[in-house]
Amino acid sequence: MPEGDSVWKLARRLDRQLTGHTVTRSDFRTPALATRDLSGREVVGHDTHGKHLLTRFSGAAGSPPATLHSHLRMDGSWSTLAPGKRLPAKLQPHARLVWTLDDGRRVHGIRLHDLALVPTDREADLVGHLGPDPLRDDWDAEEAVRRLLARPDVPLVTALLDQRSLAGLGNLWANELAFLSGVSPWTPLGEVDVPHLVERAATMLRHSATVPGAYQVTTGSPVKGDDHWVTGRQRQGCRRCGGPVSVQAEVPGDAANRRTWWCRSCQPGPGPEARVGDGPGIRRGAGAARPRRPSRSSTGRR
Repeated sequence: MPEGDSVWKLARRLDRQLTGHTVTRSDFRTPALATRDLSGREVVGHDTHGKHLLTRFSGAAGSPPATLHSHLRMDGSWSTLAPGKRLPAKLQPHARLVWTLDDGRRVHGIRLHDLALVPTDREADLVGHLGPDPLRDDWDAEEAVRRLLARPDVPLVTALLDQRSLAGLGNLWANELAFLSGVSPWTPLGEVDVPHLVERAATMLRHSATVPGAYQVTTGSPVKGDDHWVTGRQRQGCRRCGGPVSVQAEVPGDAANRRTWWCRSCQPGPGPEARVGDGPGIRRGAGAARPRRPSRSSTGRR
């Protein structure tokens, strides 16, 4: 699943391509929005909150400004085509929206998820459940620390994947931050220096999003195969000590327990038997997250 820096970079690309242009034809190909029409509205810009994309439009014909919410999940994408160009036939059945712009270009939203159109002043209805995001102007590190420490018994990687505490981190960042913290991924969060963890996470996510050539590089080396400390290195070994990198398979249907990489030598602490979550064979335990009502747009961990 694309992480917060991925969606932030997508928003900047869409800003360059779409902002300032007016939609002349609007076609939503999803039941919930099939009768909605954005024709005559100008694209004002794009914003993100964690992994959620917000496309903002001007008001039109007495209607207030509007925001389209979308989520990429594992397979979503956006495509902007020059006049006369066509989307490949194999992708056309998966287009969830098709817009024509005032310069003749066509915009396709392919396999987009959680589409919702709301007045811009009601964006909080869709993303208000999310925690602070280091890539937003309203980033609040102290609030992120407070939310994380509210459940000190939760394993580190599970806490970092919960978007209600700190929005934008995905599995890559959770694994690499656990390594850089020098502890097992399943170390209880209360045993970690959480303020330092949050500061490091924010710095790395911003660096990845904004520095050319640094996208999702955690080691300082952009060379493929050398850009991560443990993630994906089960064949090469730990980049720091050269020892074996262990891999724990994800728990199907449990977003709190994704595939996990770690170095047992560099990251002492509990093993995967300490996992908590909702999947089969996983203990709930005192530190497991209590069920919460999902938002209209997504569950808390996306």
